[in-house]
Amino acid sequence: MCNCSCVLNEYNIATGVGVSHPAAPRRRSIRDLLAPLERIAASSTSLVSNHGANFEVGGQSYELPRYLFLGPRGGGDTLRVGIFAGVHGDEPEGVHALVRFLSLLDREPDLARGYCLFAYPVCNPTGFEDRTREARSGRDPNREFWRGSSEPEVKLLESELVSHCFHGIISLHTDDTSHGFYGYAHGATLTHDLIEPALQAAEQFLPRNGSSTIDGFRARKGVIRHSYEGILRAPPQVRPSPFEITLETPQAAPSFLKEAAFVAALQVILARYRELIAYASDL
Repeated sequence: MCNCSCVLNEYNIATGVGVSHPAAPRRRSIRDLLAPLERIAASSTSLVSNHGANFEVGGQSYELPRYLFLGPRGGGDTLRVGIFAGVHGDEPEGVHALVRFLSLLDREPDLARGYCLFAYPVCNPTGFEDRTREARSGRDPNREFWRGSSEPEVKLLESELVSHCFHGIISLHTDDTSHGFYGYAHGATLTHDLIEPALQAAEQFLPRNGSSTIDGFRARKGVIRHSYEGILRAPPQVRPSPFEITLETPQAAPSFLKEAAFVAALQVILARYRELIAYASDL
């Protein structure tokens, strides 16, 4: 027979009285995240904070953060590379890594010699705030590109991809199913000459995923040649094709190592691409 305390407990559970519920995750602050970059941009001759890419979600105003880093002049044409992070809001490692990378470039601008870098540290602002893979609409932005999407973040990013006609596109992601660092390689034929040195650089901090199948795709030495439809890529049919690299870090690794691996890989990609372009111009 159930006694009075038992009945009272059942009543409390049913009504929520006296029952502690886990608190909803606190929203991340994009303002706090970007504060270091805004401080640098306020006095920097190389880093520019580009405001104005605004959109609304549920009556709230949001902005797609955009930064431009202009490296010292090189020997040839300026190379335009777009770096994208935070397409999935629950992958903060790439976001923080890109903030660290831009801060590093301001201290050591020669790392970006010959480049005009377009940086998008939070491509999914509502997802980043909410700590969710999807945007607040419930859609995964990385399945929406070049499919006539109505998602405002995707439309803004597509506009950036069209207007800047990048020589290269780099995306930073985190994989919760991978035990090691790996990457996707698409676009220009020289992409493989860039991603292998990048993976080697990342191996200073994290092991490489050497599995023959990664994320459902065939892989070789941590490199995947195929991808899902609708991912962030260059506009269809664009010619000449830019190099397109997606770097993936394992979620389970310590955050500081994931960020360090991204930063190391980015440095190597810029250095190697500059070398390849200089070599080609001498032929």
